[in-house]
Amino acid sequence: MKPSFLHLPGERRLAYCHTPGARPGVLFCGGYTSDMTGTKALALEAFCREQKRAFTRFDYAGHGASSGDFADGTIGAWADDALAVVDRVTEGPLLVVGSSMGGWIMLLLALARPERVRGLLGLAAAPDFTEDLLLARATAEQRRALTDQGYWMQDSAYGGEPYPVSRRFLEEARAHLVLRTRIRIECPVYLLHGQRDPDVPWQTALRLAERLASDDVTVELIKTGDHRLSTPRDIRRITAAIERLAAST
Repeated sequence: MKPSFLHLPGERRLAYCHTPGARPGVLFCGGYTSDMTGTKALALEAFCREQKRAFTRFDYAGHGASSGDFADGTIGAWADDALAVVDRVTEGPLLVVGSSMGGWIMLLLALARPERVRGLLGLAAAPDFTEDLLLARATAEQRRALTDQGYWMQDSAYGGEPYPVSRRFLEEARAHLVLRTRIRIECPVYLLHGQRDPDVPWQTALRLAERLASDDVTVELIKTGDHRLSTPRDIRRITAAIERLAAST
């Protein structure tokens, strides 16, 4: 499917693919440096087509086919991109699936649009990763680069080019941290996390579950699961979780 484009102020364009269908629809929020053509996004699109359920995937600014420079992005700006897609592309109640950083974005969406977001599915969700993972794991050399030039270059664990982590990005993210207090989200939440995830500790899922106000929170730990959760077995777990969430709305 060729992407459509959502035109935003400043000649910005967000790429998205939307399949109409039954509600609640499913919105997929991808991860940091990822785009909407990944294995999980496409597998969920195919699943929703089979179920005749509405499905939407998109690229944040600076990712994939969207306009913009990745280095200019922030958590707040990417959350605003997701909100623009919710408000201008989708209709009715939504189940939001968030992968890695997308798990943080889905929480911000649920807080901003509680009347629309009826269920959340986190896949190796990484809320507050800027503070708890990037900064916490930064080497002395990276910290010196941050002080001296305002950014460090982060090697990609998945074969891509190194990308900048800027002081501006890290500082802006502090306005959106969610794990420090109770998270006032009341909808059903399902969290899938692999215990062999080298990027986001599986304990993050338990910490998130504890912070959520909702009593309807399920955590499923996959002993052999990695960060990507993209194997056929993982995809079956994800689609089963979507079916459970859809049945509960």
